[in-house]
Amino acid sequence: MVGAGATPGFDEGVNMGWQELLIILVIAVLLFGGTKLAGIGKASGQALREFKEETRGLTDAERAKKVGDQAQRDSDAKIVDAEIIDDTKTT
Repeated sequence: MVGAGATPGFDEGVNMGWQELLIILVIAVLLFGGTKLAGIGKASGQALREFKEETRGLTDAERAKKVGDQAQRDSDAKIVDAEIIDDTKTT
């Protein structure tokens, strides 16, 4: 628990309202300019899209590998005829 006037810890998160976000946006526009921010947004969107496509491809490849491994194990399985012997009995 955080006392009055103390800085919140990492696990408590950041509680920002729309006013703080607006101030940050205005500062960003002043620092970088509108066209530069649009370019940064576009580039980050493309990077995120590519990342999602690659991770989707990885998960599909992992699923295919698991299915292939299971099929290999199933084909390697052999039916064995066996009899249970109780060796705990003494004569």
